[in-house]
Amino acid sequence: MNISRTQTDKLLVGSNDVSYEAPDKSPTGTAVLNGPVYVGKPSAAPEYEAALNVASNGAPQNSLDTQPTYESSLAIKSDGNVSIAGDAKTTDGLRVTMGALHAATFIGGTPNAVMVIGDMFVSGAVDCGNKGKLAARFSAADGRPKPFDIQHPTKGKGHRLRYACIEGPEVGVYYRGRLKESNVIELPYYWKDLVDENSITVQLQPIGSNQNLVIQEFNNEFIVIAEDSTNTDLITDLSTIDCFYHVYGERKDINPLIVEYEGDTWQDYPDPNFDPNKVDEDKRTYTDPQFAGPPNTYTA
Repeated sequence: MNISRTQTDKLLVGSNDVSYEAPDKSPTGTAVLNGPVYVGKPSAAPEYEAALNVASNGAPQNSLDTQPTYESSLAIKSDGNVSIAGDAKTTDGLRVTMGALHAATFIGGTPNAVMVIGDMFVSGAVDCGNKGKLAARFSAADGRPKPFDIQHPTKGKGHRLRYACIEGPEVGVYYRGRLKESNVIELPYYWKDLVDENSITVQLQPIGSNQNLVIQEFNNEFIVIAEDSTNTDLITDLSTIDCFYHVYGERKDINPLIVEYEGDTWQDYPDPNFDPNKVDEDKRTYTDPQFAGPPNTYTA
């Protein structure tokens, strides 16, 4: 064994002790390094790319050195919090990559460039693109039913309830309820700006007795049911209508779906605004006049 040991309260490499101000209050064990630092055998050596150049690969060991060879799978491990304050000297404040060479030699499955265990808060925009696992999930989501899965509301723990979304050839909305002693269904005030009145359909279900329920007039603000002797009090001339209603319509604040199109994947959808790889989020528009048209359900 041939190890040289030097013990000192403070180590200064270079001529400028930036930690010093009289009187010297540097903690015991302070190291001041004026030049680049190499730990292990970083890829930039013998050049340098940073003040601190670190690699998990150790420097070649002298043939006469009988100490155990250095081996590590990590270049840096922190057992405390880490704060990074960028200085705009490079394009990215933090860049993490998994090199193709390293990925090809990785044992244990497909490696991740970043793994976050726990919650992550991002105050700014996040541009993930639509690649890899995200792309696979996106593609699968387009082809599979869109379910929600919850603990069973009646049977409780140990039982589940699974429903799936209704699918159809339109971006549809609905309004439902019960109409009583009136022949006018007042639709939500915002439907006039949300729903194409030429797409509206109405379903009526009498309650308690047979009633002649006929739509007399409809638009995206109200539905009028024709009054006759079957739904009007002959003495008071007041409406006796009592029914459930479902009103359906197609949104007009966005372009209608292009239901059928040529292509091999969802990425061939004609409107590029639905593909995050083609149009950035802050530039997307779902009212591009190039893809405008009448509603898919037309009832005028």
